Amino acid sequence: MVKVYTIASGKGGTGKTTVTANLGPMLAQYGKKTCILDADVGMANLGLILGLENLPVTLHEVLAGKARVRDAIYDGPFGVKVVPCGLSLQGFQQSSPDRLKDVMTDLVSEFDILIMDAPAGISRDGVIPLTIADGVILVVNPEISSIVDSLKTKILTETVGGHVEGAIINRVASSGDEFNRAQMEKLLGVRVLGVVPEDPNVRRASAGRSPIVVKYPTSSASRAFKRISADVAGIEYVEEEVPEPREGFVDRLARALFRVKA
Repeated sequence: MVKVYTIASGKGGTGKTTVTANLGPMLAQYGKKTCILDADVGMANLGLILGLENLPVTLHEVLAGKARVRDAIYDGPFGVKVVPCGLSLQGFQQSSPDRLKDVMTDLVSEFDILIMDAPAGISRDGVIPLTIADGVILVVNPEISSIVDSLKTKILTETVGGHVEGAIINRVASSGDEFNRAQMEKLLGVRVLGVVPEDPNVRRASAGRSPIVVKYPTSSASRAFKRISADVAGIEYVEEEVPEPREGFVDRLARALFRVKA
């Protein structure tokens, strides 16, 4: 049976869309027929991260009743299927979020996993993805405002009959000295599915219209996304060995001149 997840956050800027853009391709890489859908109808940018722009049919047209969802499915990295949303305000104004459940119904028979990128915050448009998912995954930054807003989202999800599957703690300082996983689980009241470190390659990959798991597969954030994806897919993750950086000419020359050990 298909498993439907909604990726949600209590505030913007937590990296919710980045999480969606990386989990989807990795789940497809792990052999799961996966579709990611941009349900952030008003502030959509999943397509931008994946290099899917200026498309003839998007979720906007589907929610406006002008097209079928099958016409808005595009190929993404590693074989993941993507239903992006349009970028225009006119498309947003013509969309009816109430049609989202019908869209999901049309998709579930074709995939193992369906992931929806929900709008941030608490709004009518944001409630619908929380109610129609099998599990909601919260994206939280390790800061008090993000934690408090995530708790509000968790309470809202449970109030409308949804279920919070767990949380992904994103943009954690690389040292990790101040991060306590057990404490975060206690604060949020849900299992922490994974921890993604702060990684400058995330921004570089986004600028290149590509997920970090594709652009920089051995980076620290990529390895975190791979571990989380394996957990969601229900498979064992085998830690990859990171290759040693090759010594450049200047380094070799300096070692030879000054007898510096390698």
